[in-house]
Order: sequence, then structure tokens, then C-alpha cells
Amino acid sequence: MDTVTKDTIVQQLTQLTSPDQVNLDPDELKYASLDFYRKYPRARKIYQAPIPVAIVYPENVEQVAAVLKYANDTGVNVIPRTGGSEIERGLESAREPHIIVDGSRLNQILKFDPEDMQLTVQAGVPLKQAEDWLNEKGYTTGHLPQSQPLADFGGLVATRSIGQLSTLYGGIEDMVVGLEAIMPDGRIVRIKNVPRRSVGPDIRHIFIGNEGSIAFITEVTVKLFPYLPDTYHYLAYTVDTMREGFHLLRDIVAAGYRPSVIRLYDAQDWSQFYPKHAEKPVLIFRTEGPQPLSDATAGAIKTMVESSDQTQPYEPLDEIIDWFKHLTWTQKEVDAEVNQLEKTPFVGFTTEVASNWSEIANIFEAVTTRVKKEIPNLYGIGGHSSHSYVNGTNLYFVYAFIDAEDDPAGEMARYHDPINKIIVEETLKHGGTMSHHHGVGKARAPFIKEEYGSSYWVLKTLLKSFDPKNTMNAGNIIPLEFWDETD
Repeated sequence: MDTVTKDTIVQQLTQLTSPDQVNLDPDELKYASLDFYRKYPRARKIYQAPIPVAIVYPENVEQVAAVLKYANDTGVNVIPRTGGSEIERGLESAREPHIIVDGSRLNQILKFDPEDMQLTVQAGVPLKQAEDWLNEKGYTTGHLPQSQPLADFGGLVATRSIGQLSTLYGGIEDMVVGLEAIMPDGRIVRIKNVPRRSVGPDIRHIFIGNEGSIAFITEVTVKLFPYLPDTYHYLAYTVDTMREGFHLLRDIVAAGYRPSVIRLYDAQDWSQFYPKHAEKPVLIFRTEGPQPLSDATAGAIKTMVESSDQTQPYEPLDEIIDWFKHLTWTQKEVDAEVNQLEKTPFVGFTTEVASNWSEIANIFEAVTTRVKKEIPNLYGIGGHSSHSYVNGTNLYFVYAFIDAEDDPAGEMARYHDPINKIIVEETLKHGGTMSHHHGVGKARAPFIKEEYGSSYWVLKTLLKSFDPKNTMNAGNIIPLEFWDETD
């Protein structure tokens, strides 16, 4: 590894691909060294993480395999990337030298199969592009993450993402039928597209959520659903307390109803949208599907929620319908936030977790109490539940602070990391999981042993078996200092 120079790496990448597939632009390399976890210093053009030697853009599977094999043979760290909307330091490198392998030129829709209700795409196909294309044909993937306009399929699968319609359609793990991936040694593996198998462990889940630590995903097949926007029903209520709101979410899902959207906002979180209507927590629902099913689901939810003496209809409902139109972030919103961060030290972030129904309100109260007490210059912390299951739900904490020192380089250590730590500690203390859908990256990796407990050995054995040289996003999920420990 010590003998591999930057010039040698660039020369080899150019030979394995072509000169116009190897990006050496200094500004783009700096920008690519960070993700949205350090959006504040990046907006001020402060780059604290190692800079990649190059960004390489493979244009076919064979080139991906050749680049990964070269990196594995020489000890070059590989950071896989497609859309680049990562927010947990997953795109930072923990070991040098490193390259970014960008899948955005693997951008073909390979097969549309309406009979088997499947779509096969390359990893670099933008989700928004595919979804718009499908909608015109009367279909949908059912996947609507906030990052939809920015995200590509490879990253969505690699981070085990979830969309805002998940209570009806499921997370990405429920949508993926089969996939193709390249292992660190260049081996190409394919998992065929069938509805279900009972032939040993479901190896799709080795790759779904691997965060670039096991393989580079090059192709994905997902399920399709009918696209029926004319059947939507919207419902919204205020509720006296978050605890009552959680109880209502639980009762609706436990009874078997599956609205596409089922959300609970505390007043602090809702105030960022409509501050004049943020005196109490807010419940929001959308139903969809075949008209009789959507009608029945909406009717049942209305009956259940209105039977509580702690709820009141939210008025005007048009606000909620308009709010639904702005659930995703385009590049325009990203640019606007960057512009604001360039000028003012007002910084906002999110951290999401999940737990069973019996503990979710306790986690919300414990976290918000500690953060308000322990974090200086806090503008506010609130949260919402946006993904519910028969046995529990998620919590999406939203918080903001004023960097009083106006020191972007030190912001992460003074504010972001301590808030993240409080959220993770309280969630794990109450038996929850420290990440519901943003992944681990390097931001939450220090807590991976506490997250897994006695099953940590299984995780580490898995990663070391498939990537023994640790050349795939080293330090992601499992920190470097844990990698060589004897467990």
C-alpha cells in the first residue's frame, strides 16, 4: 500500500476506464470528500476530511469490476457513490489513499415488466426520473424518500432507505426483488428475480443496507404498484399530547389499516411549516389504492381518531394538501440551504431512530429533555413519527442551533455530535435502534457494538468475510479501531 502513489492510481484508473471517466478537478474532489453531515463547513468551503485521489465514473459492469479489483489488490480505499445525498458521513474516507467510484453513468432503465410488476434499472438511474416515467404508464415504485429528486437506485438500496409512503408500500427491502453487485475482488454476483424463495438465508439482505462496505450495487429490480392518484384521501387532526398521538398511530396500524402516510408531529416540529397552527401536536394521514380500499381505510381512520376526546379536526385541510406537495427536497432547496449557511451560523439537522410502541414516547421525552438541558445555543428540538409498523414506529428528531462561535470547523464537535450522542444513548437505553433509515455511516459507527449486542460478532464476521482487506468504504459501519480487535 505504501508504494501506491496518487499518480499511479490515476494512471491505472485511466487505463481501466478512459481519461474522460476520471475526474481530477480540485474543487469537485474537495466537495466530494464530505456529505451532508458536514453541510455547514462545506457551505463555507472548509474541507476537513481526506480528499479523494480521483472520482471515477464507470460506464459498464466490467469497468466497475476492474476498478474494484485493482483497488482491492493495491489497498486503495473505495467509496461507492451514486446520487450523493448521504447524511451520516458515509462518503467520507477513514483511510488513505481513497477513490470515489461514482455509478451515475450506469443510468439505463433495463426492463419494464408490467406482467410481473417489476422494473429493472442500473444503479445510477435517478428515482425521480424512473418514477415520473412509470407514472405516465400508470405505475409507481411506491418509494418516496425526501431525497427522491436527488437519489439514485444504487444508493437507495445500499443505505436501506425508506420512503414517505412506507406504511403502505414498505421500505426498500420490501421492494427489491433481485439485484446485481460487484464484490471487492471484482466478482460479479446476481440474485434472480422471483417472488419468494426458501433456499437458505435471504442473501439479498447482505447487499441491502451494506452502505458500500461489502459490494458495489450495479443493478436493481423492484416491485411495481398501480399509480392511482385520483383515489387519495387526506385527513388531519390536532391532538392534545404526543402520548395520545402515539396511541392512536398504534391502534390504527395494529387494527390492520395501512394508510400510505401516517404521521405525528410535535408542535415544535410542525411550527417550521405552519407556525400559526402549531399549538398542539398534529396527526396527518393519506390513504390511496383502489377506490373502495382507500375509501374504507379513510373512513375507519376517521372513526378511530374522532373517537378520542383528545383530537380535533385540523383546519384548514387545504394546508395539509399543499404541504404534501413539498415533501421532497430538490437541488433548489439544497442550494437555498447552502446559501443560508454561507451567510448565517443557523444550522439544522435531523437524526432518526425507531422503537417499539411501549417505549417510543419515553424516548421522545428523554431525548428532548436532555438536549434542551445539555446543548448550548439551542434554537429548538422537536420531532415526528413518519413510518409505523404493527409493533412500533420511528422518531425523526429535528433540531437547530446557533453556532455562537461562528466556527464551522468546530461545529460538529460542539453541537452535532453531542446531540447525535444523546439521541443514540437514550434510544439504546430504551431498547430501540439507533438508525431507522439513514444508515450508520461513520457518524453512528462508534455505537455499533451497543446497537448489535451479542450479534455484533455476526455483523463483523460477515463484513470481514466478504471484504477481508477492508477496501470497501473502510471505517463505515465498523470503525477502523474495531476492525482488528479480537472479539
